[in-house]
Amino acid sequence: MVGERLRELRLEKGYSISELAELAGVSKSYLSYIERDVQKNPSLQFLKKIASTLDIDVEVLLGPSASENQSKNFVFDEEWSRLLNKAIEEGMSKKDFKEFRDYLRFQKWKERKKQDSNLIQEDKPNE
Repeated sequence: MVGERLRELRLEKGYSISELAELAGVSKSYLSYIERDVQKNPSLQFLKKIASTLDIDVEVLLGPSASENQSKNFVFDEEWSRLLNKAIEEGMSKKDFKEFRDYLRFQKWKERKKQDSNLIQEDKPNE
């Protein structure tokens, strides 16, 4: 997703949301919406401004994120096969597996929200 990829690249370059927004001449709130996937379809003009500021091509910005690359490179190896067979032998149903997967997704979502909250706090001026 564009938001996840944008966040990775911004952090890789060492910019806060505020810094990147200011340097690129874009709204900080809009940049934050993009990163959090609240807004999923940024304009080409916005992408060009961000890419230029990060000193990358727009294509790099639109490329897969690290987590997307990781899932594409997944291989169902012998260890996965043993783990899955063991879970089935111990009575895990497809429903159980799906519920566990949903629980893990929820935990990851909660962690991202916590990180987003921390990023927002970092961007606020000290009072």
